[in-house]
Amino acid sequence: MSVRKITLLALYTTIALTIFVIESAIPTVVPIPGVKLGLSNIVTLFVIKRHGAKEAAIVLIMRVILASIFAGQIVSFTYSIAGGFLCLIVMAIINFILRGEFLFITSVFGAIAHNVGQILAAFFVLKMSGIFAYIPFLIISGIITGLFTGFACYFAEKKIPMKLTNELK
Repeated sequence: MSVRKITLLALYTTIALTIFVIESAIPTVVPIPGVKLGLSNIVTLFVIKRHGAKEAAIVLIMRVILASIFAGQIVSFTYSIAGGFLCLIVMAIINFILRGEFLFITSVFGAIAHNVGQILAAFFVLKMSGIFAYIPFLIISGIITGLFTGFACYFAEKKIPMKLTNELK
């Protein structure tokens, strides 16, 4: 792996982690536990679009590990990694199918997958089937937040010149 590639992935990780920390400081407006905007997924989707799923996985793993340490909640690692990887897999597949177009659709599917992944992780950790009652609310929130993060990624992707990031491929 080249120094440039390591540096660029570290930069993406730093951006995603910074967004996560800022978002964590913002009080939630929805009274449903676990509902967040998921703004750091903008970076994940951006990396998938520009560089591919492998690079996005590296950024995701580093962000989740560091976020768990910074937040002081190692338990959240399980939920974040489960949701993050299901989101990553789904977004990579949808991005491939849609040939990198319609980032908002890719993001919506990713946000829903992220929520489902976290519910599945919670089920395996807590052994409570009642946790699945959250799924309808989390699907709705996934659609809303996925649209927002998808459009944010679309605009970021249009504004950031390819020449700044194209050497990673």
